[in-house]
Amino acid sequence: MKIEYRKAQAEDAELLVELYNAAFLEDFIRYGECPAYGRSVEEMERSIKNYPKDIILYESDLFKRQAVGVISSEIRGEGVYYIGCLCVIPEFQNMGIGTAAFADFKLRHSDWKEIYLITPADKERNIYFYTVKCGMKIEGREMDGKVEVVRLVLRREEKI
Repeated sequence: MKIEYRKAQAEDAELLVELYNAAFLEDFIRYGECPAYGRSVEEMERSIKNYPKDIILYESDLFKRQAVGVISSEIRGEGVYYIGCLCVIPEFQNMGIGTAAFADFKLRHSDWKEIYLITPADKERNIYFYTVKCGMKIEGREMDGKVEVVRLVLRREEKI
């Protein structure tokens, strides 16, 4: 298994719309809304400009190198990162790609002190992934539109 990342450019907007729509279709159907689903190419171009995104490229003995997901983040303070999206399209889930992407994110942002994100409160699979696989802790609940979400946080332990 080989995973690489490529910084998304404006010309990747259509590809990103396809990846987001594939990854978040289930959420859109379940909740009737999902901020990551159904964006236009123009909206995605603006999003790429304002919020850096890395396209997750996957290759193995069975699969040629291809885009299978996205990770996007914002710097929210010194060493504080908000992950706005970590998604892998359904046919490539449960293969360790998301776990590797999260671990690689920490390595590529070596100054991180805190990483946080939100996910729907009733998505047990997501919560399991972020708490068990990524080591995050649930730190609170809030409403995002009509959807209750949990805030998950990972803080780096300070060395003494």
